[in-house]
Amino acid sequence: MDLAYIPSPSRGVLYLGPIPLRAYAFCIIIGVVVAVWLGSRRWVARGGGRHTVGDIAVWAVPFGLVGGRLYHVITDNQLYFGEGKHPLDALKIWEGGLGIWGAIAFGAVGAWIGARRRGVPLPAYADAIAPGIALAQACGRWGNWFNQELYGRPTTLPWGLEIDKTLPNGEVVSGIYHPTFLYESIWCVLVAVLVIWADKRFTLGHGRAFALYVAAYTAGRFWTEWLRIDEAHRFFGLRLNDWVAIAVFIGAVVYLVVSPRLRPGREDPDEIDPQATRERAEAAAAAGAPAGDAPKDAPAQAPEDGAAAEDGKDAEVAKDSEKSS
Repeated sequence: MDLAYIPSPSRGVLYLGPIPLRAYAFCIIIGVVVAVWLGSRRWVARGGGRHTVGDIAVWAVPFGLVGGRLYHVITDNQLYFGEGKHPLDALKIWEGGLGIWGAIAFGAVGAWIGARRRGVPLPAYADAIAPGIALAQACGRWGNWFNQELYGRPTTLPWGLEIDKTLPNGEVVSGIYHPTFLYESIWCVLVAVLVIWADKRFTLGHGRAFALYVAAYTAGRFWTEWLRIDEAHRFFGLRLNDWVAIAVFIGAVVYLVVSPRLRPGREDPDEIDPQATRERAEAAAAAGAPAGDAPKDAPAQAPEDGAAAEDGKDAEVAKDSEKSS
C-alpha cells in the first residue's frame, strides 16, 4: 500500500498576463509583514511608537535581502561561476537562494542605520523584533517547498516529501525525501513561542531576547542542515552552514551569560523611543494634565493645614487665659 507522502507543487510561479507571480517571493513578503506586525505590537508594549518598527524595517529588509543573497552566492559560487555556468543567474533571487546568516548580518546593519536615525537603541529593537524574525523564517521556508529545493535525505517516513524535478544540468530527481523545509518551519515557530514566553517570564532586555532567538534557531538549524543533501562545501565532515551554526550558537550563549552581569534588567520605556516619549508628553499637555501637577499641589496644601492647626491652638490658649484671669 502506498503511503500518502507530502506532494510538491507542480510549479512555483503563476502568470498574470505577462507578469510572473512567484510563490517564493510571496512567502518572503508574507514573512516580512508578519515580522513587522508582531514586532510593532511588542515595541508598543515596551513603550515605543507604533510606526517605529516599520520605519526601521524600511532599512533592515533591503539590507537583509542583499546580505542573504551575497552569502548564498559566495558560499555556493560553484553554482554560478565556472565552465558552463551563467554568472548572471546569481541575480535571479526569485529562483531561491538566501543565506540566513548574511540576511541577519546585513539586516542588522540596515536596522542600525534606521535605529540611529530614530534615536532608538538597537538591542531594544532587536529584542522586540526577534520572535517576528523567527516567524518570517517559518513563512519563507515554504518558498523552498514551491521551488522543490533544500530537501533532505531519502526517507520512507509517512511525512516524506515527493520530489520530481529536472535540475539545470539535465539530471532528473525523483523520490521521497525528508521535508527539511517543514522541519525548519515548525522549529522556527517553536523558537518564536519560546522567545515570547521567556521574555515575559524573565523580562529580557539589552538584546537578550534576540540572543535567545539566535541560540535556539541555530540549535535547530544544525540538525536540519545535517539532513540536507544539496551540494555544499564541507570541512571535517560537516557542511559549512553547520560550522557557522556552531560558532553563532556559542556566541549567542556567551552573550546570554555575560550580558546580565554587565547590563541587568531591561531598558527604561521612556528611553527606548525618544519620538514616542515626546508624543506622549505632547498628548498629556494637550489634555491639560501634565505629569507632576498633583505632587506639586500636595506640599502647598500642607503648610496651610499646619497654620490652621496652630491658629486653633492659639485661640484655645487665649480662652484659657481669660478664664484664669
